[in-house]
Order: sequence, then structure tokens, then C-alpha cells
Amino acid sequence: MAGDYRADWLRVPVGEDATRWATRSDCHRVLAIVHNVTSATRLLDVLPLFRDDLRIQLLATCTGSSPFQSGVAELLATLGVPVLPWEQALSTPVSLALSASLGGELGGVPGPVVVLSHGVGYNKRLATPDTGHRTPDTGHRTPDTGHRTPDTGPVFGMSPEWLLADGEPVAARLVLSHPEQLARLRRYCPQAAPRAVLAGDPCFDRLLKARPNRERYRRALGVRPGQRLVVLNSTWNAESLFGDGEQPHLLGALLDRLTSELPVDDYRLAAVLHPNIWHGHGPGQVRAWLDRAQRCGLTLIDPTEDWRQALVAADAVIGDFGSVSYYAAAIGVPVLMAAPGADRLDADSPVAEFVRTAPPLDLGRPLAAQLADVIAGHRPHPSLAEQASSAPGRSAALLRRTFYDLIRIPEPDRPAALEPLPLPPYRPARPLIPLLVRTGRQPDGTVLLRRHVDPAAPATGYDSSHLAVHEDTLETHALEIADLVFRDGSPDDPRLGGPARWTAELLRARPHVTLAVFVTGPDSCVLRVRAGQLLDVRTAPHTADPLACASALLGWLADGGSVRKLAADGLWLCSGGQRHRAEVTPLEG
Repeated sequence: MAGDYRADWLRVPVGEDATRWATRSDCHRVLAIVHNVTSATRLLDVLPLFRDDLRIQLLATCTGSSPFQSGVAELLATLGVPVLPWEQALSTPVSLALSASLGGELGGVPGPVVVLSHGVGYNKRLATPDTGHRTPDTGHRTPDTGHRTPDTGPVFGMSPEWLLADGEPVAARLVLSHPEQLARLRRYCPQAAPRAVLAGDPCFDRLLKARPNRERYRRALGVRPGQRLVVLNSTWNAESLFGDGEQPHLLGALLDRLTSELPVDDYRLAAVLHPNIWHGHGPGQVRAWLDRAQRCGLTLIDPTEDWRQALVAADAVIGDFGSVSYYAAAIGVPVLMAAPGADRLDADSPVAEFVRTAPPLDLGRPLAAQLADVIAGHRPHPSLAEQASSAPGRSAALLRRTFYDLIRIPEPDRPAALEPLPLPPYRPARPLIPLLVRTGRQPDGTVLLRRHVDPAAPATGYDSSHLAVHEDTLETHALEIADLVFRDGSPDDPRLGGPARWTAELLRARPHVTLAVFVTGPDSCVLRVRAGQLLDVRTAPHTADPLACASALLGWLADGGSVRKLAADGLWLCSGGQRHRAEVTPLEG
């Protein structure tokens, strides 16, 4: 073997003696160049365009040029294609290389390189550093400090600093999604303009294709009828919504306000955070920072797979100057701008114009009123979708044509297609923090219900209140004064002994508790009242939260109602502005 062969280099399907070991050795090699998890997500959008083609061997590599290396190895492992060390990739001829960033020495790749944007076009300005070293994560140069204002810096992905090497374009093709990007490219780096190709936006196309599945995504996120799904979105860096730059206390104040002001039956909260937040600070640290918000009902969305489904499902987004906020607005979701980051953006870009004109979040006003106003008054702007892509729904065909032209082989006969967005796992909201529940009774017997995590939240029109507490709450002192104690679980879990035994044990152990509730499924629970009756409570699929039904039943009893009448007529409750009926069935035990 050659003297420069390294033990960690692959020997199959590439390598000096690969033909000896490979089952299919006469394939065109397509190399996915990964810089970090962020850029990899865009490559995952387009790699399925090579499905079913026995002429293609997919490979992957990581440049190692990004400081955000956490999560890359795991992502590449799930991709399941051979992973070359970067040095071997630079020594291995390929028919095509795909990159969604400009970091590393792309000019050294032995084959034509196609560069795609990993956001909605190229919009961010980056400060010019004192060092001449290329970097990191997006391939941009690194300023001396993360808090420098890049208001006069070059536009990443549009400037010679990233697009040229020794005066020549690095990319054989630079994929743009709209002619306005080409116009800016001609101004900022005319040498690279001949390499540009207008081929749409695969991420945007997947969002468009997924819109008919909106209700399924909402159910997957546990959004009940009458609830509004509010998605918080943050890009990375100090000026973002999550950052501690210009508004260091914004995120904490916003989370406190959202979880305290919004009734849990009226609003469902989720958060989409940039992969560089997750993998820069660590998933465990992010969860620790947001622990109380999660216990109040906030769901953290997977930053590589499920964020698009969350946008499709959303009623409103509270976001910042990142691409995700723009994607949300482009598919018609109202956006409240919490961190505009004006100095971070190219003033001539569509994203900058969107940030300037989006309604701002005002922490001086009640958040429920702002959300109601922005949802009720929202009128989608067609220009946002138009500027996201000049070829909506056509990126698969345009990109595959570009790729196969560079490989120099005919395209497959079947139509090009992107992967549909998968249905996310079921993620119901079950607050683990004590809930103050207010109930009232209408003349027709319907129980009005409002639940808050903040005992000081204002409410009128309710006659009584009680405290509902999860058995595993961190606020263990609340268990000593709880009126209702609940838990989720499988009826067959031997550790709990089944709903009948658990409810009986709970009431014996906590004599001050009036109602013990075992939530058995998304639409059912078994509960035991202090008098001893064991009841099965069920609603129609995906209507009322079974825990809300339990609280309504407790409110019914507190107002003098009888279990016998509920068993005969059912329980009617109104929560989140919706009226529901629950079946109440006495059980033995």
C-alpha cells in the first residue's frame, strides 16, 4: 500500500484496493460534505434524490472546520452511508460533492462541488475578523468576539471571502432559490455569478407539501380543539431570542410570562431552537435551562426532523431574525418579532425586509391579547412565499437535473421527489407543575374550567378552585395541600398496581386529597373520589384532556352535583372555548 495510507481511511467502497472488496465498484461517487448538524439537515433534504439509482454510491465526510461538532457523528451514523475522514475525502475523486456551507477547503475536493444554502437564501452579515483563518460552522470568518456588531461585514455566501479561492469560484454550482439572490450575488461577487443556478428551495417545498397534514401534526403535538399552538423560535448567536447579547433577560421574561399568563387549555407551547444552540451548549444543558418551562408544558422540538411539522401546525410564532421565522411567515403563519437583530442582516435581503415589517412583540402588553390580535388580524403576504422560492414545488426536479448534469449521466426515468415530512411522535402536554384550577357551573350543568400554572392569574366567572398536582412534581410541598393528585401510566404497569390499587393507595397515604386520578390514555382516566367510588372517564378521541375532565368532575362535586347523575347523563365541560362531553362509568374496586 502507499506510504500515505492511514489506518482510519476506508478501504471499501473507496480506497486503494476497494475493487477487491466492493460488491458494486463501478459506481459514480456522490459525496455529502457535512460541516455541522445545521448544514447536514439541508443535505438530508436532497440526498433522497439519488434513491433507487444503482449507478450512485453515496459517501459522507465532515470537514472538521466547524466549532459545532457535537451531534455530527450521531447524525452521520443514522444516515448509514460510508463516512470518509476529511483527509481521505480530499484524496478521493468523486463525480459530485454536495455542501450546504462554505467552511473547510472545498476548493480541494477532487470533483465538482454544489453549494446549497442551509437557510432561506443568504442574508446574514458577518464581521470581518482580524485573522485570516476561515472557519467554523457556516464557513464564515470568526470575529474576535461573539458580540461584535457585523453591520458592515460581508454577506455570508455572497462575498468573495467565501466564494472564491485564488480568485476562482469554489463551487461548480451555487444553488439559489430566487432571482433577487442572483442580483445581489452579481453586486457582491460577480466572479461567482456565472456558477449560480436557480433551483428553488427543497426545505420550503417540503413545508408546502406538508400543509394538508396540519391537523395530524397538531394532534401529534397534543394540541386539543380550541387550543392555539404558539411556537417559540430562536436562531443562534448572542443577538438571537435565546442569546444574552442585546436583551440578556428577554428569553427568561418571555417564558415566565407565557407560562404564567396563558391558560393551559387555551394555549399549547413549543420551542424550535437552532441546532447550534443544542450542539453548542449541549442538549442536557438546554433542557436544564428550560426545565421549569417544560414542566409548565413547553415542548422542545427536535431541531433536525420535527421543526417543520411544528411550523405547519402553529397558530403563531414568536421568533427572531433566523430563517425559521421567515419560513413560518412564508407558509402563512403569523409571526411576532421578539429579537429583530437588524444589524445581523443584509439590509437588501427579503429576510431583513420581513424583520423590519413584522409586528413586534411588546412585553409591556398582555401576551394573550397580542397573540389574539396577531392571529385574528393576520393576512398572509404572498410576496414572502414568492421570495422564498421562484420555483415552488419544483426544487426536486431542478436540483436533480443540476446534479446529474455534473455527474454526466442521464437522470432516472421516474419523477424526482423529496421525502414527505414524517408524522412526529405523539407529544402530549402534561404539566408537571401544580395547576390552579378554577371551575364554575352554567345553568345547563356544564362545568366551566380554566387552568393556570400561576395562582395569581386573573379569572372571573368561576365559583370555586382547587389545586391539581402531579405525583412526581418537583414542588413536593404542593402535594401536602393538593385537592387532586394525578399521574400518567399504563394500566398494566406492575409498579403502580393498576388504576384501582394506585388510587386507593394514594387516598390512604394523603387523607387531605379529594380526588386521585390515573390518566390511562390520551382520552381516558380512572379516578377515585374520597367517598370511595371508582370511575372511568372517557371522551371522544382527541377532544378534552382527561385531566381537565377530572378537574371538571371535582368542580361538579364541589358545587353539590352527584356521581349518580354524571353516570346517567355524562359530564359536560367547557375548556379552551370548546364544549365537550365525557362518559362517566362506575367501576368495581
